Amino acid sequence: MDILGVGGGLFCFVGAILIIGFIFVANAIRIVPEYQRLVVFRLGRCVGARGPGIVFLVPVIDRAVKVDLREQVREVPHQTSITKDKAPISIDFLWYYKVLDPAESVLQVGNFESAAAGIAATTLRAVIGGIPLDDVLSEREHINNMLRTRLDEVTERWGVKVTNVEIREIIPPRDVQDAMNRQMSAERIRRAVVTESTGTREAAVNVAEGEKQSNILRAEGQKQSAILQAEGERQAQLLRAQGFAQALETIFAAAKTIDQKTMTLQYFETLKSLGMSPSTKYIFPMEFTSLLDNFLGKDVKK
Repeated sequence: MDILGVGGGLFCFVGAILIIGFIFVANAIRIVPEYQRLVVFRLGRCVGARGPGIVFLVPVIDRAVKVDLREQVREVPHQTSITKDKAPISIDFLWYYKVLDPAESVLQVGNFESAAAGIAATTLRAVIGGIPLDDVLSEREHINNMLRTRLDEVTERWGVKVTNVEIREIIPPRDVQDAMNRQMSAERIRRAVVTESTGTREAAVNVAEGEKQSNILRAEGQKQSAILQAEGERQAQLLRAQGFAQALETIFAAAKTIDQKTMTLQYFETLKSLGMSPSTKYIFPMEFTSLLDNFLGKDVKK
C-alpha cells in the first residue's frame, strides 16, 4: 500500500511539473504575425518592440503588449456643432490611422484610440465653429483636410499617423433643410424652364435655318433654270441665225446662176399674175420707165 501511495504521489508530481513546464513554455514563446509587434516590459521597464516571428519572453519577469500595425478605421458618432453663423448641425465622420511607433503608442498614452476619438470630436467642433453653414455644406473636402491635419498634429507624438478623415453625414437644422428643399425645387423648376426655352429656341433656329436653306436651294434652282433657259434661247437664236445665213447663201448661190433671159421671163410671169387680179390697176413696164428717164434726160440737156 505504501508503494502504491508513493508511486501515485510521484506520478502527480511529475504531472504537475509537466503542466508547469508547458505553461512556462507557452508563456515564454510567442509567435508574432507580420502585422503585429510586441512591446516588451521587463520588470516594468520597456525594452522595445519585438517581432515579427518567434519571440522569447521570460515568464513572470516579462510582460508583452500587442500592437497592430495595420491601418485602422474608427467612427466618430454624430456630434452637434455650432457653425460660425450660429447654426447647429450634426456631423459624424470616419478617421483612419496607422501605428508607426509601437512603443510610443503604448508609453505616451493609456488608450490612444479613446484619446484620439475625444480629440477628434473636440477638433470637429473647433473646425466647424470657424466655418459658415453654407461652406460646411459645400466644402466637405476642405473640412476633411483640416480635421486630418489637426488630428495628425496631436497623434504624432503618440507614434500614430492619421492617414485620412471622411465626413460621412451632415444633418442641418430642420428649417435649413426646408429652405434647401425649396431651393432645390426652385432650381429644378428653373432648369426645366431653361431647358424648355432652350429647346424652343433651338427648334426655332432649326426651322429658320431650314427655311433659309430651302430658299437658298429654291433661288439656286431658279438661277440654274434661268441660266439653262437663256442658254437654250441663245442656242436656238444661234441655230436660227445659222439657218438664215445658210438660206441666204443658198439663195445667193442660186441667184448667181440666173441669166438675163430667166429674169425677163420671171418678170413677165409676175406681170401676168398681177394682170389676172380683178382689181383696177395700171402697170407701167420697167422698159417704159427707162424710156421715160431717157426722154426726160434729153429734154433737160436741151
